[in-house]
Amino acid sequence: MDPEEVAQARLRLIEMREELLDKAERAYADSQTLGKDGVPDIGDMSSNSYNQEVLMSLSNAQRRAAADIDAALERIAGGVYGMCARCEEEIPPRRMEVRPFSRYCVECKSEVEKYGE
Repeated sequence: MDPEEVAQARLRLIEMREELLDKAERAYADSQTLGKDGVPDIGDMSSNSYNQEVLMSLSNAQRRAAADIDAALERIAGGVYGMCARCEEEIPPRRMEVRPFSRYCVECKSEVEKYGE
């Protein structure tokens, strides 16, 4: 990747991270207010409990995505952004466009999912 593409990717990653963390914070805040709007019946309590779990897991998933973005920013700083962490070949630009936090090319990602790192 040329330096301009890397700079654009960095800005996009920072924007994605800020958006993810904002959504995670809102989801967490929403989960804390469920069931606190009156006297719930047993159905409300069950529904609120389920909704709170969903919002909390969404929040955790968003935080994991933010960690992936942080790792991509570290790769930019280290000068290895856009290179597959497994085969060390350049990751196709289209993949980096779609998933700017990708660590692996498509082939290596498939193998990592099958067999582990």
